[in-house]
Amino acid sequence: MRFIPIPLSGAYVIEPEPREDDRGSFFRAFCQDEFKAQDLPFQTVQCNMSENRKKGTLRGMHFQKDPFAEIKIVRCVAGAVYDVIIDLRPESATYLRWHGVELSAQNRLAFYVPEHFAHGYLTLSDNSTVFYQVSEFYHPEADSGIPFDEARVNIAWPIAPTIISDKDRKWKPV
Repeated sequence: MRFIPIPLSGAYVIEPEPREDDRGSFFRAFCQDEFKAQDLPFQTVQCNMSENRKKGTLRGMHFQKDPFAEIKIVRCVAGAVYDVIIDLRPESATYLRWHGVELSAQNRLAFYVPEHFAHGYLTLSDNSTVFYQVSEFYHPEADSGIPFDEARVNIAWPIAPTIISDKDRKWKPV
C-alpha cells in the first residue's frame, strides 16, 4: 500500500499495490503493520457497507463527537463516489478546509479519515457501494454532522446532489 498525504494534516489517500497475473490481481485492502509503519494506529471495531441505488445520492457530512470520535478507512467497492472530508479541529492550520477524491471500484483507492473530520460522499454512478472500517462503535448520542453545503466550507461537488436524507438536510452550520 502507498500512503499518499493530502493537504489536510493526518489524512491520506491509500493506493493499493496489486499483483497481477493471468488469473487477475490481488492486493491488500488493509494491513495493520503497514499502518503502524506510517505511525497511523488503527484498530477496526466495526465494518459498515452503504448501498446507494442512484447517482447523485449524497450522504454526509458525518462525524462522532468525543469521547467517541472515530477514524475511518473508506473504500468504494462498486460504482464510484466523490468522497469528501472536512477538518473540524479548531487548533488545526487547515480548520474547515476540505479535500475530495474519487473512490471507485476501478481505481481501488481508499481514504484514511482521522478523528475530528467530517466525512461524506456523493455517488457518481448508480448502484454504488461504500465499505467503511471504523475505529469506534456507533454511538447514537455522539452522532453529529454539518451541512453538505456549509457556506464556510464551500465544497465544490462535481455534480448536483439530488437525493439527500432529511437528517443530512438538517445539520446545523459550523
